[in-house]
Amino acid sequence: MSRRRRPAATPRADALARVGDRWTLLVVAALLDGPLRFNELQAQLDGIAPNVLSARLKTLAEQALVLTQAYSERPPRFVYELSESGRELAGALRLLADWGARTGGGEPYRHEACGTALEARWWCPSCEQVVDDPADDGEVVHV
Repeated sequence: MSRRRRPAATPRADALARVGDRWTLLVVAALLDGPLRFNELQAQLDGIAPNVLSARLKTLAEQALVLTQAYSERPPRFVYELSESGRELAGALRLLADWGARTGGGEPYRHEACGTALEARWWCPSCEQVVDDPADDGEVVHV
C-alpha cells in the first residue's frame, strides 16, 4: 500500500512534510558547500545507511531541492547538488544550528566585530523595517 501525503494545512506543516524526515536537513547541510558524489555524502553523514541516503536524495530530487548529474552510466552514478530552492534552506539551517547550540549548552553565533550573540529578526525589505514578533501584533500575514 502506498503512503499518500495529505495536503499541508499551513506553510510550516508543508515545510516539515518536505524536509522534516530524519537525515534530510543533514543531507541538505552537507550539500551547502557544493556538489558531492554519493560516497562523499555518505562519508560526511556518519551513521547514515546507504538505503536511507538514497531514499532521501530521491525525495529531495523529486521536490526539486536537489539536482542530479550523471557521471557514469554503467553503473549509474550521480553528482548531487542543491538547486536554488534547496540553497534557500541555508538560513533555516543556520537558525536551527544556533538554536541547537544555545539550548544544548553550546555557543551561539556571534558578531565577529564585537562578540555579541546574534539574533534573528523578521525584516521587510520594502519598508526597510524590522518586524519584531509577527505572532504578537499581526503585522505579518502569510498569503
